[in-house]
Amino acid sequence: MSKTHRGGSSLFIFAHPGRGRIHAAAAGAFLAGTAALAPCGALAWDTVAAPPSFPPGMIVIKHSERALYFITGNGRAIRYPVAIGRTGMAWQGEAHVAGKYVRPAWSAPADVRQDHPNFTRVIPGGSPRNPMGERALTLSLSEVAIHGTTQGMRKSIGSAASYGCIRMYNEDVIDLYSRVRVGTPVVAIP
Repeated sequence: MSKTHRGGSSLFIFAHPGRGRIHAAAAGAFLAGTAALAPCGALAWDTVAAPPSFPPGMIVIKHSERALYFITGNGRAIRYPVAIGRTGMAWQGEAHVAGKYVRPAWSAPADVRQDHPNFTRVIPGGSPRNPMGERALTLSLSEVAIHGTTQGMRKSIGSAASYGCIRMYNEDVIDLYSRVRVGTPVVAIP
């Protein structure tokens, strides 16, 4: 899976059934509260401070840090370095985990095939050339996933390099995969 959905940078309100509303002010507090956290090159499974305004079990993607936070509760989160969508391809707003897959096959979307006409149409799961890597969490957006990567693409982590998906080290996506369920709320903020 890759991504063709493109998002904007508008102000948004997050509504979470049974958990109250989290709005742009809470997102701003998260942005301010995480600015001084672990450096961008932090190792996987760093536990960092997170504002309690984001409920436990939520995934928060912070574009400016190239980081994904899994909120564990009690004001703490696990921070993973990620690659985000390149300019014009990164999405912002809310979604949820729609599916969980181990070593999924990958089918190149039209925009990827246009830029890379020599790509194979489908790369089987488990192939060392498969950009989905070891695990994929598909989101409730068109062709968007949080997924692993190939050995050759590991160096892209920490940059804006994807077609909109959130790319993680394989060891990190395996860890995150074990912590989330289908339906887990996901929010991407600047």
